[in-house]
Amino acid sequence: MVDKKGKSKSELIRGLHNIRDRHRGNVVTLGSFDGVHLGHQHVINHLIDKSNEYGVPSVVVIFEPQPLEFLAPERAPARLMRFREKVNALFDAGVDRVFCLHFDQYLSALSAEDFCRKVLIDGLGTKYLVVGDDFRFGHDRKGDFEFLCCQGELFDFGVSDTKTHQHSGERVSSTRIRGCLAKGDVEEAGKLLGRPYSMSGRVVYGNQIGRKLGVPTANVGLRRHRTPLSGVFAVKVKLPNSAECFGVANVGVRPSVDGIAKPILEVHLFDFSGNLYGSRIDVEFCQKIRDEKKFESLDILKENIESDIACAKRIFNLS
Repeated sequence: MVDKKGKSKSELIRGLHNIRDRHRGNVVTLGSFDGVHLGHQHVINHLIDKSNEYGVPSVVVIFEPQPLEFLAPERAPARLMRFREKVNALFDAGVDRVFCLHFDQYLSALSAEDFCRKVLIDGLGTKYLVVGDDFRFGHDRKGDFEFLCCQGELFDFGVSDTKTHQHSGERVSSTRIRGCLAKGDVEEAGKLLGRPYSMSGRVVYGNQIGRKLGVPTANVGLRRHRTPLSGVFAVKVKLPNSAECFGVANVGVRPSVDGIAKPILEVHLFDFSGNLYGSRIDVEFCQKIRDEKKFESLDILKENIESDIACAKRIFNLS
């Protein structure tokens, strides 16, 4: 898709092998962009300004999996966003193209010089490069702002970095947001993100325990090994037809049911009837109600679920 200025819009490119001649000549930035938070948006705004100045597309280069997930998965933090959520958020922020590189042994061993030549020069034909204040790349993370400035002089592209974006006197970062979510402070996390924290996914079949207890739930497959938050929350849910419902959600490993290894998101929607199986929904976390707990029986679990529902309805002034 191309706009009137000849700039490609909302295009996802996966891998160097999918770059075509029309993809060359861009203003570029690189990073993980997990959360696409206010700090990331600060970088993106600068990227778009330069894109408009140069009259070429804006491109965000991301990596999948994220480098630490490949190099040391046991130390990799919980993602704020799945890949699909991140790409959509980048497009919503106004980016023209997202270029995703598969992070593997080959890429991890690539020197900063080779990465610059293969990706930025031969691949994307970079006209200008915007980097965050803490960005490092290449084998042993030797590629930094000073290195990129030297490369820019050699290969004739401009380079600028962006100042740290702060909120309440502290740097906005994905790590800080994870800390807020781990404490259940979804309000503060939302301030740092610039929007409420949410998770999206497709509704899958569960074990029907909620239905047996009289509180049917939509089970959302999160497709991740860990989540940045857990517990029971009052939520707003955007349905496939763009309608919104209030509800109560549990995100975690369901210790009272089966103690599954991978987390799952279960949502009970208020005043809703219908079949959501196979549909993609977006769940916005509004306020934490309690931590996830293991109950001794399903009867006790049901009592607590009913209490959670009553609490969520009070939060939304529904009762």
